Amino acid sequence: MESIEKEKKSVDKIWSFFASIKLAVVVFTLISLTSIVGTIVEQDAEPEKNIKLLAKFFGDSAPSAFRFLDALGFTNMFHSWWFVTFLFIFAANLIICSLERLPGILKLVKNPIKPLAASGFSSMQIKREVVIKGKTDKVLPLVESAVKKAGYVPAVSNEAEGIQLCAENGRYSRLGVYVTHFSILLIFAGAIIGVFGGFNASLNLLEGTESSVAYLRTGKEIPLGFSIACEDFDVLYYDNSDTPKSFRSRLLIFENGKPVKIDGKEVTEIEVNTPLKYKGITFYQSSYGFSPNKDSEFRLGIMSRDGKKDDVRLKFGGTFTIPGTQVVGKVLDFSPAIGVDKSGKLYTYAEQMHNPAVLIEFSENGKPKYTQWLLKRFPNTWNVADGVIEFKDLWGAQYTGLQVRKDPGVWVVYLGCLVMALGLYAAFFMSHSKIWILIREEKNNTKVFVAATANKNRVSLEGKIDRLIKTVSDKQ
Repeated sequence: MESIEKEKKSVDKIWSFFASIKLAVVVFTLISLTSIVGTIVEQDAEPEKNIKLLAKFFGDSAPSAFRFLDALGFTNMFHSWWFVTFLFIFAANLIICSLERLPGILKLVKNPIKPLAASGFSSMQIKREVVIKGKTDKVLPLVESAVKKAGYVPAVSNEAEGIQLCAENGRYSRLGVYVTHFSILLIFAGAIIGVFGGFNASLNLLEGTESSVAYLRTGKEIPLGFSIACEDFDVLYYDNSDTPKSFRSRLLIFENGKPVKIDGKEVTEIEVNTPLKYKGITFYQSSYGFSPNKDSEFRLGIMSRDGKKDDVRLKFGGTFTIPGTQVVGKVLDFSPAIGVDKSGKLYTYAEQMHNPAVLIEFSENGKPKYTQWLLKRFPNTWNVADGVIEFKDLWGAQYTGLQVRKDPGVWVVYLGCLVMALGLYAAFFMSHSKIWILIREEKNNTKVFVAATANKNRVSLEGKIDRLIKTVSDKQ
């Protein structure tokens, strides 16, 4: 028997601990403060990015600060055991607090309004009285009409003190706070589903290549369940500037070796803030880079002086012939970002394709004629002695950097937000109001006593009562 009592006391202590409002405040504060840090520190990102960010706050101590935050789990905070523990403690606290107070609220919601004793009218929050000329049978319909006009459906009963009408509105609005609590639990559930059922990975795709996996920051492969390929990648720059205006990728999805149509198209073009979504996985355009190889090919548009055209694709060292002539062009050199120094000497000033240029050697009947640099961004350099050579692209030399995310809990979070909006509306903009009206005949007049109460927004209810009294008085 003693062991049972001790066990009961232990359970009561645990229950009281989780039912504490202080616990809710402490845990919510911890979640909020750690979330601020998790928002500032980029999650699951390359260390260099966060060290560069932390240098603004800690200067030369940024690497040490990063190691400290990384050791505590702040660089992947939403997957850390302690943050998930905070969420579970807060959820448990919320559930137990709700269960503690719910029975009393349900009692108020389930029990319909009942007539009020005459002595109770004087103790109500709101009370009014008015004398109406005429008998009760004449006044009663006026009062009923006025109550219905105020938005209530009255119940009429004969009491010892006289005829009484009682009505209530917004009985279920008292549950608004519990709907809000439920929405918070839904949001937490969605977050947990996203943490354990989703991923945040990355993928660098070279033009002309495909992959069926993405990679976590740790290097772990994440199977996609399909293949994604990059058909082409392009960067647009502001005029006379190396600042990118936009960069976009043309992507294809393959299943069982066949391209999949998305929105009726096989090729989907994405750019920043315009992602590709397929089977719950979202591909965001996040970065790009330059990585030429033996399979990279120069794409040129050829037009002779007499208007004959041709499109050619050739590797480094490859040749082409200008249509209708004996003039042969050969790729001699390439620069991803060609510039000119003060002495007029050409040089490469960046490793990215900021200002790509190809050097073409032209010859006729085996004899060299001239060489010329063709700049992709400057069409005036395409004019050569024997026609126009448009430098369209060095294809297969750039890769698109994709951020790959899957969050199966996002729809649960959206549902939680919708439920929260409904709960907050009920909790803040609706009230449970009750009205009692006692009609008592005195000599040739009828005295009307009105009492009312509301769990919130009392001023609005007082206004309704005053309008009700005025409506009855005006019709006498």
